[in-house]
Amino acid sequence: MREFAQDPKARVHPQTVIEHFGTWNAAKRAAGLFPRRFLTREELLEQLRALGAELGRTPTARDLAARRRALPSASLYAHTFGSLANALREAGFEVLQGEERLERAVVQGAELAAGLGRLPKMADWADARRNDRALLSEWQVYRLLDVPRGAWTAFQFLVRERLREEGVEVLPDGTLRGSS
Repeated sequence: MREFAQDPKARVHPQTVIEHFGTWNAAKRAAGLFPRRFLTREELLEQLRALGAELGRTPTARDLAARRRALPSASLYAHTFGSLANALREAGFEVLQGEERLERAVVQGAELAAGLGRLPKMADWADARRNDRALLSEWQVYRLLDVPRGAWTAFQFLVRERLREEGVEVLPDGTLRGSS
């Protein structure tokens, strides 16, 4: 309502809107918008499911922020469910944390390495993510490793170890030589 009142293009006062529709939220509903408050837990979960279906992946706080005029905020989900991650889980999305995320990234790193014929560089990961939004961003992978320097090198080491476990020889320069 405050944003509406401050909008120089608004031709009426918010109180006029309330008098016409009965409540500000009724006016928002009539305009096809969703009131941020007063949505049930199930309505909030349905919003997440619909967004996930539209995106073809698990929604993020950034996705909600990009649609802030049409969808509830991440903070409303956090207030209602304890966190956005909890809401996503309750909506049926897979939400990995900590070690699970790192494990998934290592598996994806090994798959990418097999396709490249060498250990992936950060730029390779960024390119792969443009084609597969299910991958974490290269910066998310980087931040998964709590090391003072050389996080991407530490990630490559984990990928190298995974490939070796799978019988793939990784040469010192990072190229792969077949599988045994």
